[in-house]
Amino acid sequence: MQENMKIDLHIHSKASDGKMSVEEIFQEARRRNIDLISITDHDSLDSQESALRASHQFKIDYLCGIELNVTYSHPDYKKGKSISLDFLGYHYDIHYLPLVEKLRELREYRERRAEKILQNLNREFEKKNIEPFTTDDLRSIQAAVDGSFGRPHIADYLIKKGIVNNKQAAFDQYLVKCNVPKMPLSLADASSLIHGAGGQLFFAHPGHPRGTSMVSFTSSLDEQQKIIKENMLDFIDGIECWHSSYDEETSRSYLQFAKIHGLGVSGGSDCHQQPIIMGTTNVPENVAEQFGFARHEQ
Repeated sequence: MQENMKIDLHIHSKASDGKMSVEEIFQEARRRNIDLISITDHDSLDSQESALRASHQFKIDYLCGIELNVTYSHPDYKKGKSISLDFLGYHYDIHYLPLVEKLRELREYRERRAEKILQNLNREFEKKNIEPFTTDDLRSIQAAVDGSFGRPHIADYLIKKGIVNNKQAAFDQYLVKCNVPKMPLSLADASSLIHGAGGQLFFAHPGHPRGTSMVSFTSSLDEQQKIIKENMLDFIDGIECWHSSYDEETSRSYLQFAKIHGLGVSGGSDCHQQPIIMGTTNVPENVAEQFGFARHEQ
């Protein structure tokens, strides 16, 4: 009896905050008998061309992906203060110039932001008689970044220098209080960019209980979906209904919401290779069929 098609449409590479290269991801996907994958790096296209080549080499279907971080606010929650939400772009033209240019702009801002975060860190270090970071430290952090530069890379360097023992400590002791706001990208702009590139925009893990999600507003699935219904349906094409953080209730609730509102559905592990959970989220075959993929006959 033929096994079900294995799908993972939410994987991160070294081009953002994953640990594996594109080739290593495809090697692992082949070991795990995954039929269709998407590398969805944060605000980065850097892996897409090599992933398309690797798809032919490893004979694994590939869907172009990206995860865009959006700044979003609602007047009825958190006193109107903005939160971060993630949206997955799929099946788009990776050479679409407005998208390429916006991501370049975000990357350049991110580098300036990192410099300011290091300045804030040095003020904290001074209070604790810790040797300050220099431009050499900044270059060392940048050298370890294959794609988009973010706070996780600074956290890794804090561990390497022996200032903290783990990433959680890096954020708790330093990176939260030393943070500098990201360059904002609105949901309307994210939608326009992905749709302009001929793609589809899916809300990433809206019910993630611990992550970048609607939980920042409310833990109630009904309230989350009310916000989406009233404010987001004009901008999105689908919802991530299967995710490694979800329990059965969350998946079932978002799947029902998607069906009621005629939205597409997607799913994936959100694997950053810490540990390797690629292919462990059970995503049904009809998700692949939405994007024109089907199991290859053996």
